[in-house]
Amino acid sequence: MDWNLNLKRLMGEATQLVRSGQLADATRAIQQTLGAAVARHSNEPTPASAGATPLQAPSPAGDEAPRWRSAAAAQDVEDAVVIDRSAPTPQAEPKAPTAPRPAANNHPLAEPPGSFTRVVFTHADARRHPHHYHLYVPPGATAGTPMPLVLMLHGCTQNPVDFATGTGMNDAAAPANALVLYPEQPHSANPNGCWNWFRPGDQHRGSGEPALLVAMLQDVMARHPVDAQRVYVAGLSAGGAMAALLGREYPELFAAVGVHSGLQAGAAHNVMGALSAMKNGAKPSAAAHHAADAPALAPPPMIVFHGDADTTVHAHNGEQLIEATLSALATAPDGGQTTVETVHQGQSRGGQSYTRKVYTVAGSALSASTLHSTVVAEQWVLHGAGHAWAGGHAGGSHTDPRGVAATQEMLRFFLEHPRAPRH
Repeated sequence: MDWNLNLKRLMGEATQLVRSGQLADATRAIQQTLGAAVARHSNEPTPASAGATPLQAPSPAGDEAPRWRSAAAAQDVEDAVVIDRSAPTPQAEPKAPTAPRPAANNHPLAEPPGSFTRVVFTHADARRHPHHYHLYVPPGATAGTPMPLVLMLHGCTQNPVDFATGTGMNDAAAPANALVLYPEQPHSANPNGCWNWFRPGDQHRGSGEPALLVAMLQDVMARHPVDAQRVYVAGLSAGGAMAALLGREYPELFAAVGVHSGLQAGAAHNVMGALSAMKNGAKPSAAAHHAADAPALAPPPMIVFHGDADTTVHAHNGEQLIEATLSALATAPDGGQTTVETVHQGQSRGGQSYTRKVYTVAGSALSASTLHSTVVAEQWVLHGAGHAWAGGHAGGSHTDPRGVAATQEMLRFFLEHPRAPRH
C-alpha cells in the first residue's frame, strides 16, 4: 500500500478512536504512526510497540503496587476523613474518637492541624465532573499564623494519596509549617487521570483546568491562614506540564514553580503534538503565547528535575523549560538582565550522579515586584534516571528511591523564593 495512503488510514482510525472515547487506544495508534514516520525518514527501525502516552505513564519495572491506597499510607487513619462541603450541613466524621485539636483558623470548616483530608469541591464551571482534593495541614498550624502553601499535581495513573506517599511532601512540609494541596483529576475528565495540559481549552487563565485548580487553591486560602507571598506549584509528568502552565498563566499568584519530568507550557495543542513533544521535545513555535489577558509580569522562578534516560518524556523538555523561563524573564517589562550559569556535579546518597545548573541574574537590578531572589532557575539533570520522582518512597508509584531528594530540594527552592509584596 502507498505510504501516504497507509498513514492517512492509520490517522483516520486514531481519530475515530478519539471520538469514541477510546483515548488510550488512539494515542497508541498515533504513537505507532509517528514511530513509523520517523523510521521512514531516518532509516531507523520502527519501534516494536508504543510506550508512554500523554494519557498514561508506564509503571517502573517491577512496580505492581495498587494505584489507590488508603489515606493511612500517608497519614494516620483517624485523619483520613472526607468533608463534603457541597452538603447543606457538612461535617467531618473521623473513623475513631480523637482528642479535640485546635482549629487552624476561625473558620468552622477548616481542617484541623496534623490532618490529611479528602474534601469534596464544587465549582460553578466544573459541574460535569465530581471534584475532590486532599489537603495536608501541618501539626503546627495555628490561628492567625500565615503558612506557605504548596499545590502538588500528580502524574497520570496516580492519585493524591499515591502522590503524597511517593513524594513524601507531607513529611517535608511539616517542619516548614506548610500546607500541601493535592487536587485529584477524576477519570471522567481523563481516562487515565492525567491533567489535560495538551488541550487548548486547558491552557489559559480563567478557563478549563487552570481555573479549576486556582479555584481549589483559593478555597483553601479562604479557610486557612495562607501567606499569599509563599504560594507554590509543583508536579510530575502531566502534572509538571500543568504546573508550568499555571506558572505562566498566573505569575501574580505563584512565587515559584517546580517541574519534575514534565514539559514547558504550551508544548502541544493536541494529542499528536503531545506525543511528538514527549518523544523529541516541543517544536520551537509550539509554546508561542499571545493571550491578551496574561499578566505582563516576569515569570516565577523555576526548578526542574529530569532524568536523562527518561523514555517517556524526553530530557530535552527539561532544557526547554529552563530556556522558556530565561527567555520570558529577558523579555518581561522588568527583565533584560544577563543571567549567569553555575554548574555543580554531585551524587545522591543512593549513588545517582547529577548535574545541577543554577541560573542567577547578574547584579541586583531585579524588580521588587517580581522576584525576591537573584536565583531565577535551577536545572537538575539526573544521569541514568528514568521517568520517576527522584528520591521518592517505594510505597508510591513512579518513584526512584536512589535518586536525589527532589522533594527536599524543591521545597528548599520554594522557601528561598517568597514573592515580594505588591503595592
